[in-house]
Amino acid sequence: MVEILLLLACLLLCWLAIRRVRLMRGGGVDVCLRRRSAVARDSVAGWHFGVGRYRGDEFAWYRLTSFRFGPTVRIDRTGLEIVDRRAPTSEENYAIPQPSTVLHCRAENEDLELAMTPGVLTGFLSWLEASPPGRTTGYRQAS
Repeated sequence: MVEILLLLACLLLCWLAIRRVRLMRGGGVDVCLRRRSAVARDSVAGWHFGVGRYRGDEFAWYRLTSFRFGPTVRIDRTGLEIVDRRAPTSEENYAIPQPSTVLHCRAENEDLELAMTPGVLTGFLSWLEASPPGRTTGYRQAS
């Protein structure tokens, strides 16, 4: 019985490792995410590691420890608003890779925080600003 449980645990870990490698090889970037509605504003809990992928006007985020085939969160570029940009607090340093920038975003009436390294942040902001020609909506910086 113990052998079967051990085998099952090994298979699940292999699945997670293979899934991450496939996501990264397909153009994924490392991004931490937390939903602000799930935690208090001053709380440092709720951060999750994941892989983000750009799909046209959509940013798909896959939680690293999820067994789902599809993305955990989908963010549409046309409805995304960056509310704030900050450095991680000293309490968040354990949960977020260093050096990271935390973006407080509002997407479809949901508040999210995305933590990303400088290179990933540059790519993310470039993707936001690069809407197709003729589109009137797009990336907005909250005032």
